Amino acid sequence: MLTIIMETRDNEAELAQTLSVLVAGAVEGLVSDVIILDYGSKDGSVRVADAAGCRFCVDWDLGEIVRSARGEWLMLLEPGARPIGRWVDELVEYVSLHKGPARFSPSRMHRKPLLHRLARRVKPLEAGFLVRKGDALAVARGKMQLSEMANVRSVRKLATELVPAWVAFDNRQDA
Repeated sequence: MLTIIMETRDNEAELAQTLSVLVAGAVEGLVSDVIILDYGSKDGSVRVADAAGCRFCVDWDLGEIVRSARGEWLMLLEPGARPIGRWVDELVEYVSLHKGPARFSPSRMHRKPLLHRLARRVKPLEAGFLVRKGDALAVARGKMQLSEMANVRSVRKLATELVPAWVAFDNRQDA
C-alpha cells in the first residue's frame, strides 16, 4: 500500500529512530517496503537498514526506484523524522479517499523560536511528503534528489504531526 523512501549519508542513529516508528505501519499492513538511498555512508546505516528489512541502494536511478516500489503511494521522509499519534489510521484513510499529495503537520512540541522560523526557508521534506506512485513516476529521473520531487506547492496538510528530522540531529549534537 505504501512505500517509504529516505536518503541517507551517515545517519545511522536517525535512521534507526525513524524505522522504529514505521514498524507500527508495517504491522498494520500499511507500509509494504522501505527503500534507503545512500550517498556514501561510512557509519552503520547499511546495518540498520538491513536489520529492519529495508532495501539499501548505493547506486540508483530514482525512476527505477519509484517503479520498483511495492506500494501505490510513496512517503518521502528524512532520516530522524517520526510521525506521531494515529498516523497509520490517518494515512490509511487519506490514501483511500484522496489522489493528491500531502504533508504532515509540523509537531507543535518541536518548534524553533519564532525569529528562527521566520528567517529560514522550510526544506521540502521537513514535513514529509506523501505522493501517488504514478505522480512520482512522472517526475522521477536519474540521480534526482527526493527534495526535488517533493518541491510541490499545492498539497493537503494531514492532521497527524511529524517530529522533524532536525530534532534528532540537534539531540545527536548535544550528546
